[in-house]
Amino acid sequence: MSRKFTFWGYKRKDGKIGARNYVAILPAVVCVNEVVETIVANTVNTQGIIHHQGCCQTPPDLERTTNCLIKIGENPNVGAVLIVSLGCEGVDTNRLEEAIRATGKPVERINVQELGGTAAAVRVGLEKAQSLILQISAQQRIEADMSHFVMGIKCGASDTTSGIASNPVIGYVADKVIDLGGTVIFGETTEFIGAEHILQRRAKNKKVADDILRIVTEMENRVKAVGVDMRTGQPTPGNIKGGLSTIEEKSLGAIVKSGTKTIEGVIDYTEVPRGKGLWIKDSPGREIELLSGMAVGGAQVILFSTGRGAPQGFPVVPVIKICGNPLTYENMKNDMDINAGLITLGERSLEEVGEETFSKMLRTANGETTKGEAIKYSKSMDFYMLGPVI
Repeated sequence: MSRKFTFWGYKRKDGKIGARNYVAILPAVVCVNEVVETIVANTVNTQGIIHHQGCCQTPPDLERTTNCLIKIGENPNVGAVLIVSLGCEGVDTNRLEEAIRATGKPVERINVQELGGTAAAVRVGLEKAQSLILQISAQQRIEADMSHFVMGIKCGASDTTSGIASNPVIGYVADKVIDLGGTVIFGETTEFIGAEHILQRRAKNKKVADDILRIVTEMENRVKAVGVDMRTGQPTPGNIKGGLSTIEEKSLGAIVKSGTKTIEGVIDYTEVPRGKGLWIKDSPGREIELLSGMAVGGAQVILFSTGRGAPQGFPVVPVIKICGNPLTYENMKNDMDINAGLITLGERSLEEVGEETFSKMLRTANGETTKGEAIKYSKSMDFYMLGPVI
């Protein structure tokens, strides 16, 4: 008889299950980041979404920022939300509040200009944050099956071991999550270049295959539009020092982390998957925007493959670091959660490390901290914009 896999999380009124129970403090614009940081520094169980958008952007990017903030607020790891507004930002704060409130979560909002400045806003914000913390603090975890689980995946600071060890481990876990009825999101469109035809073979239908080629072409054209090519940007200088010579070589290793399952569809950066299974999110390779995109997509946990050692996490979603380079793991073992370098050394099999990683992921979903969470290395984030600051 096969084993039934479940995890324990916080059930939200919209039916989603959270692996964490944070009060998210959302700045509507970059101008109030310091207010948010002060509130977070003086409260427990709060996380600030410290981004740099929200004003002097093109209308599509203001809409994009609003949508991203809404989806962060809707992420199941968030139990309540405090919106901090300056009062003159371009983000639609009314729509932001209404959309998050529609999920059934407690929502409060403060306006710095209306309250008479930052000191007054901090004082009122602390009171409202305290109230929200108390409202969700008694919530208990319940058992949920894997159909409620959404896993995000990422690779960064890659070297030659990423493609032969840590990325395949994530691919192994991705396949297992999907077999158990869950959902997996992968992205980094720049790291499909030269391997997009391989992903197209796994597309559910012609439209999905066409969409894969479309987002790669659009990404390439964005770079060409400013009169340069990918080199020095992708692969990064660190990738090259780690033995990756071209974007095509990097892509062949990067796509392995998606596993082997059928690709159900391609979603935009601000969207969530429209069903179970494996989904591509059109997104860049840089960590701060990519991790945000996974949280926007509703991921409760993110698996992050690295060879040279990338330590950063994300405010409301735990990030598990899987390291393919045994030297890096030993050198950065206080940042790395899983030593996939044992595969590189031939001391353990892909399946063994894959099962270890899957087990760690479930324990993390149940409440176990990652190494990054333990030292609060979880603040690096921002949203992926398409146009200029104006």
